[in-house]
Amino acid sequence: MVEKDTRKISALFEENIAYMNETLPVKESFDIIRREIEIGGKASVFYYIDGFIKDEAMLKIMDSFLSVTEEDMPEDAEGFVRKHVPYVEVDVLEDFDQAVRNVLSGAACLFIDGYSECICIDCRTYPARSVEEPDKDKSLRGSRDGFVETIVFNTALMRRRIRDPHLVMEMMEAGQASRTDIAICYMTDRVDRGLLDNLRNRIQSLQIGDLRMTQQSLAEALFKRKWFNPFPKFKYTERPDTAAACLLEGKVVVLVDNSPSALILPTSVLDMIEEANDYYFPTITGVYLKATRILITVATVFFTPLYLLFMQNLEWLPEVFEFVAVRDEVNIPLIFQFLILELSIDGLRLAAMNTPTMLSTPLSVIAGIVMGEFSVQSGWFNSEVMLYMAFVAVANYTQPNFELGYALKFMRLLLLILTACFNLYGFIIGCILVLCFLVFNKTLSGRNYLNVKLN
Repeated sequence: MVEKDTRKISALFEENIAYMNETLPVKESFDIIRREIEIGGKASVFYYIDGFIKDEAMLKIMDSFLSVTEEDMPEDAEGFVRKHVPYVEVDVLEDFDQAVRNVLSGAACLFIDGYSECICIDCRTYPARSVEEPDKDKSLRGSRDGFVETIVFNTALMRRRIRDPHLVMEMMEAGQASRTDIAICYMTDRVDRGLLDNLRNRIQSLQIGDLRMTQQSLAEALFKRKWFNPFPKFKYTERPDTAAACLLEGKVVVLVDNSPSALILPTSVLDMIEEANDYYFPTITGVYLKATRILITVATVFFTPLYLLFMQNLEWLPEVFEFVAVRDEVNIPLIFQFLILELSIDGLRLAAMNTPTMLSTPLSVIAGIVMGEFSVQSGWFNSEVMLYMAFVAVANYTQPNFELGYALKFMRLLLLILTACFNLYGFIIGCILVLCFLVFNKTLSGRNYLNVKLN
């Protein structure tokens, strides 16, 4: 649990200012501003972060404060807010923990001599990039907006799509040092209350110093995954229309500040391989796209292990498929060819990610030619192996979930190694293990990928 200082703000102005000056590094940190001002004949001090405040709004607010006379000063902060604060987002805080947290979050806190409360004026603005379609999860007919790193913008994108009073966006925080904002979004009339209470309790009881990797840190802290099961526990999306659709289905959407994606739960294996295009086309087209994606996803796992199994047992190969047999001389065992190519494909992917955009396309073409043509001519790889691994590499991009893609890759490697070591028995054992990974992959809702309740 995050430790909080619940010390109350007193009516002694000097004591309040001394505490704030001691808690906040006003002198050491140039961006923490302490602005003294006289309001109605009383000494007052503003605390705020430079770069988070709307200068025009603060200028108008201070200008209105300078026109307040001693006779117009109310007896308490509530009366001052009602009478003299010309702004919409204003709150009265009673303890120092709330005041310090709001200042560090970007709001301006005002202390006035004689008031035992702090006036919090939320006229902050965060540096943010423009709302644009995510590169990973594109849609042919859907909206062209996507989540950004500012949590308020993300909640507004979903609120724009769901104009229903049942939509609740509950704000929480986690991390003793980072104090990261977390928004739990759900429809009160459709959500699974057990799942919602479980999620809320887990976040409230988190004992973590910070969420340095934002959403990923939260996901790992919420659910301690077994290291040997690579299948993801949550579904991620950068599209607000997808998140809004999941809310209307009764799911819970979790947004983390500084993260441009939403975390969706509960989830199943069918949810993982869905994408927005499935719903922006007519029903028959959407069903076809989803069925095609499922078949290709299954093929990426079993295609190369099955090929290796038949190459180790050529007598099992039907005559109609004899053309797939390796005819060239095999200089390197097939299993090592597959493993080397699996590693090489990941190497090319990492190289493409770190290559400047203007060079990524030509370098990818050159790498493909070198690996495809000259590696076969040199005798390192057989052309059939190169063809099937090229299919697997391209087919991995048919489903949008990055984490699921690597989980399937690990299952494929497991099947390849077991098949190479134990032939048919290894392939059968590998298939059973893949099924077990799916069946026993318990998610936060207590259900597995097949939507079966696990104890």
